[in-house]
Amino acid sequence: MEKGWKKIFSSTDFFKTEMIRQALIENNIQAVIINKQDSSYRFGQVELYVSGEHEEDAVTIVKEMIGGE
Repeated sequence: MEKGWKKIFSSTDFFKTEMIRQALIENNIQAVIINKQDSSYRFGQVELYVSGEHEEDAVTIVKEMIGGE
């Protein structure tokens, strides 16, 4: 991955992470998922990254989506 990308979210739930990624894309924020889960047992993390220049806006969107979790 290129320099300047920031991890803004991680979860064990791929679907939730993909929903957040789609919301970021709809807000013109490019986002990338890196799936670090084991393919057989589904343990591990799914991480969401954005360009550092969009980090603040992306974090705001994530907080709005996940609420008080």
